[in-house]
Amino acid sequence: MIITKELVDRINYLARKQRDGGLNDDERYEQKKLRELYLEGIRAQLVDALDSMGIKPRKNNTRQNNGHHRGCGCAHCNDLEQH
Repeated sequence: MIITKELVDRINYLARKQRDGGLNDDERYEQKKLRELYLEGIRAQLVDALDSMGIKPRKNNTRQNNGHHRGCGCAHCNDLEQH
């Protein structure tokens, strides 16, 4: 997904309209979809930038869902391991 000036302009227009008087249902749906496209584009740019630096995601991520490493020893993780 390429982020175009038109995409950003439309997102900004809908944001201003929402602030000034509100959006109808179709415009709220459009705003949501455009924001999703924008974020998809940002994520793709980040992945490309990291890839160009030689940084690859780990295949076997050792982090738990709470963001801590297994066996990190903090009180939060120790509580999880005991249950």
